Amino acid sequence: MVPRRSSLLACLSTVVLAATVLIGAAPAEAATTKFVDIPGDGVTLKANVTTPATAGSYPAVVFPSSWGLNDLEYVAQAKAMAENGYVVVSYTPRGWWASGGEIDTAGPKDLADLSKVLDWTLANTPADPARLGTAGVSYGAGISLLGAAFDKRIRAVAMLSGWTDLNYSLYSDQTRHLQSAGLLSLAAQLVGHPGAELTTMLSDFNANRNIAKVMDWAKVRSPATYLDRINANGPAVLIANAWGDTFFPPNQLTDFYAKLTTPKRLELRPGDHAIAELTGLAGLPNDVWTSTRGWFDRYLKSDSTGTAPGKVYLKPDNAAAETWNSWGEQTTSTKRYGLGAIRWYDGTGLLGGSPSSGWSKTLPNDLDTVADGGVVLLTNGISAFTGLRPTIWLPFVDRARAGVWAAERPSSTLKVRGIPKLHVNLTGTAANGSVVAYLYDLDSLGNAALLTHNPVTWLTGTAGSRSADVSLSAVNYDLPAGHSLTLVVDTVDPLYYDANGAGTVTVTGGSYLDLPVK
Repeated sequence: MVPRRSSLLACLSTVVLAATVLIGAAPAEAATTKFVDIPGDGVTLKANVTTPATAGSYPAVVFPSSWGLNDLEYVAQAKAMAENGYVVVSYTPRGWWASGGEIDTAGPKDLADLSKVLDWTLANTPADPARLGTAGVSYGAGISLLGAAFDKRIRAVAMLSGWTDLNYSLYSDQTRHLQSAGLLSLAAQLVGHPGAELTTMLSDFNANRNIAKVMDWAKVRSPATYLDRINANGPAVLIANAWGDTFFPPNQLTDFYAKLTTPKRLELRPGDHAIAELTGLAGLPNDVWTSTRGWFDRYLKSDSTGTAPGKVYLKPDNAAAETWNSWGEQTTSTKRYGLGAIRWYDGTGLLGGSPSSGWSKTLPNDLDTVADGGVVLLTNGISAFTGLRPTIWLPFVDRARAGVWAAERPSSTLKVRGIPKLHVNLTGTAANGSVVAYLYDLDSLGNAALLTHNPVTWLTGTAGSRSADVSLSAVNYDLPAGHSLTLVVDTVDPLYYDANGAGTVTVTGGSYLDLPVK
């Protein structure tokens, strides 16, 4: 039963999501939807099933719902797919809303439930056992791909805004993600039944204790752990995500995609977590869902005109979409920008040329600046709809709290394509600490649009000098002629926990940025 404190949320969700059935709906006889209880692995799962009106044998797609949502999430897409000759079963995973049990966070019980839902689908609908697929957004995406490692009946998967490495999502570059983990925890408390295991893991994560235990727990829930099994089973895998996903950053996807030997496709678009798919869930035209339906058409209907495999589709923030045969093909060279001495008159150093020595820039460990990654979901989400990157006025970046380096302004467009990597030499570091790097597009008026960023943390227990290597989040952006590529380094960002105490850290010569370009 849904907790009483969330009864209003339940009503609102039901009204809003059920209303999507009416958006662009075909005549009622085109497809039928009914609500059912499906026996999972020792629990009852709330679900709905949408089937074509005419008799026959059909491909079937199973949709587990997202974290915090329920089986009404996919009503609009289920109707569209059923009208195109699919059986669609959407269900609420265990521990959420009115489904039984406790939240398993895409663990073994969730995967057993998915197989039980496939069993039920074959026994109770006109589904063809040779043509089964799974798909979902966020939590449902992860369950769908993980399921393909353990159930050979799954022949096609669409993973939308999902993860491949849960440890990277929680601890990328040893830095804990504060806002995203907090929002996941809040949703579990409001509309879920977390149970002792999840409660303990979240508590340990927030307290930064029992790290090895939390990472072992996350590894069990990571598709990358079972890559060999996925390859052996051979499902066709579509992966679609956003450049600015603050829950499951896209860098984790590229290595997984390269090692995937099944029919595959990778798509990245502007936005944050689940933003690119959002309008499609409301029944509106949406290219992510068009690609998803085409993927299933190709692999469950043998439609050669469906979404093409073996391609990497990339939609830049400010340029036309590009399609490549591999992730690496978009990058034709890497340009190294050395970090230079900070000028006394404007507090800015040159970004460019060979790395130089003989200079240093000292930063306070615990003071923030206006340079930051924004607010989870909102900042990059708004950017996706407006087409405008999050922007600050660079003179407002306190040079007493941050290092700033600006490149010379190019005479032609600079096409940034791939994962920028920053190498910084540090002295005077504490035993544990963090720095955060931001890459901006700076115009002639001082407006700086954020292209990408990432933190890095060291937890060595030894104070002194060290080097830190930061892989910034993947980016695809055209820096206009006359604009300056600008780097900001500070020590605090509200998106993340940092490992800093009092004191300072000093960036020194020999530091550089490697920029992938086309």
